[in-house]
Amino acid sequence: MTRLARPALAALALTALASPVLADHHEGKVEAATVAAMKLADGTDVGTISFTQTEHGVVVAVAVKGLPAGKHGLHIHTVGACAPDFMAAGGHFNPAGNEHGFHAPGGYHAGDLPNLDVAADGTAMAEFFVPDVTIHGPASEALPHALHDADGAAIMIHAATDDYKTMASSGGRQACGVIIPKS
Repeated sequence: MTRLARPALAALALTALASPVLADHHEGKVEAATVAAMKLADGTDVGTISFTQTEHGVVVAVAVKGLPAGKHGLHIHTVGACAPDFMAAGGHFNPAGNEHGFHAPGGYHAGDLPNLDVAADGTAMAEFFVPDVTIHGPASEALPHALHDADGAAIMIHAATDDYKTMASSGGRQACGVIIPKS
């Protein structure tokens, strides 16, 4: 597989909801999925988001229910905690110190993901590729950003649409799940 520049892969991620990227389309070893159980602040289960390691990054698969219809920001956050409240998850996963959003001229956060489009019945299913990230680590030149570090990572569904350029555009934290790597 020819290695694409990160901006080209970002464009792939932005179009992924229309044309999903499946784990078996990538060359190399594929590890068992890691699953984050997604919960609302009151503890209501709203589904799962799984992470499957590939040679060049992670395939993220979303299957959620019970959310308000519309587009919602979706981000990996720096700390593997959703309690005592969702602020425990810290900020966006951004080990390279980039600006927020796919429209940022200097690159985007490693944890910036495409918006999640929730249907009128409150459900959403999506699958897309996150380049240069590894679940287990250690980070390497090929996969420089490891999610499983000393304090782990979480995934967050936000209340509003991410405009891919303004950090606060996604609104409040609506659902959270801790990314727990399988051993």
